[in-house]
Amino acid sequence: MQIPPTHREVQRVKVAIVGYGMAGARVARELGRRGIEVTVFGSETEAAYNRILLSSMIAGKQSETEIALPVPPEGVELRLGETIETVDLQAKTVNGTSFDKLILATGAEALVPPIPGLAPLPTGAFVLRTIEDARNILDEAANRASAIVLGGGLLGLEAARGLAGRGMDVTVVHAGGHLMDRQLDPLGAQVLAETYAELGVESVTDAQTTHVIHGDDGLTLVLADGRTVTGQLMVVSCGIRPNTALAESMWLKTGRGVVIDDQCRTSHPDVFAIGDCAEHRGIPYGLVGPAWEQADVVVDLLSGTNPDASYEGSRLVTRLKASGIDLAAMGETEGDEVVSFADPTRGTYARLVIDEEGRLAGAVMLGDNPMVGQVVQLFDTGDPVPHDRRTLLMGRPGESVSVAPETPASMPDEVVVCRCNNVTKGEISTAFLNGSRTPEALSEATQASTGCGTCAEDVAGLCKWLNGTVAGLGQAAEKLNEVSA
Repeated sequence: MQIPPTHREVQRVKVAIVGYGMAGARVARELGRRGIEVTVFGSETEAAYNRILLSSMIAGKQSETEIALPVPPEGVELRLGETIETVDLQAKTVNGTSFDKLILATGAEALVPPIPGLAPLPTGAFVLRTIEDARNILDEAANRASAIVLGGGLLGLEAARGLAGRGMDVTVVHAGGHLMDRQLDPLGAQVLAETYAELGVESVTDAQTTHVIHGDDGLTLVLADGRTVTGQLMVVSCGIRPNTALAESMWLKTGRGVVIDDQCRTSHPDVFAIGDCAEHRGIPYGLVGPAWEQADVVVDLLSGTNPDASYEGSRLVTRLKASGIDLAAMGETEGDEVVSFADPTRGTYARLVIDEEGRLAGAVMLGDNPMVGQVVQLFDTGDPVPHDRRTLLMGRPGESVSVAPETPASMPDEVVVCRCNNVTKGEISTAFLNGSRTPEALSEATQASTGCGTCAEDVAGLCKWLNGTVAGLGQAAEKLNEVSA
């Protein structure tokens, strides 16, 4: 996002935002900072919070206060707990409140498969989509010893790790042939499953659930092959469905989500859509990085900061946020050239998918690997991978020293440190020089590490290096003054 315009350059528009989740909160905050008049309608009574850290809350790693998102500035009107009853596009009103531009950030809802005995959710079964869901799961988990997680995708595995971290026996039941089948190849998933098993989470894959039995001991899943899995608590994590009902009532074009163009406009020129509810070029992303990129485009357009702002899609890097597990998966799982290295006993796996031009089309990095940052950087930039692939697979210095593990000093300013907010090393350095001298201050100034949180250590490391660099420069200046004197 570019630098905000001066006060006299701010466009005088009234903006209404429907939805106060992660996308709605970001666009409200940034528009408010630019002096735009904003009214936000949120269906939840809670202030905005970081939804993707709910699994960390389940694990007891973070509190409700710690996952709260920054509040918007004064001048942004928050109307929480208010259901949208009427949107009149001709009169341009939402629940009677007038607007010039409308932004839909209605998000998505958890998908509950139509399995007999599961829909509607029985007592003891939950989805994990809101902070209220997390509270209910924690209340139930306090008196339970075992749990089932239905769904072995990213969110399901994060929930499973959180419950296991509370001392529960956890079984993940996944219909696919292997865990995270959208992001991982079978071997990588096997290493991940073995790592999870060491942490107390059993995995049952290729498991079609036919029905759910409610018993005195909890809930039992009956599988198509006759197997059964029982747990005293169940979390259903079978994907999400974009909330398009409001858009449909307004006769906007919808597909799997609310269809938007490269300026995040819907089929109505004065209505935008961002985040989990939106579908761009046929893709409903359902991830925070694309949501915030879309939010930034809308902010630039409506504030006049950049009338040419456009969203052209996202290159996704999936990070598993689970204590004791480091996993980054990106791009394709198959391609022209595939090289891999596995060490299951150490829980380490690396896989590179390289296209015919020698560029990284996809990768899986599981376990402690010092090259993960460089792999992500190569995926982002499209630069050629080194001829000696071992350099990236195992962190071994090969013939190309350009991809050796970077220190803050050698890291180019354009390297993205926080992918969720697209914050570069250069932007963090600038914020530091402008007075943000702690990790917390840098996060507040740049929003780095306020998304999934996986870059928090990187931000802290940069802060430590910058403090040392400034101190070193100060000492050098003092010595120079002494010599001059």
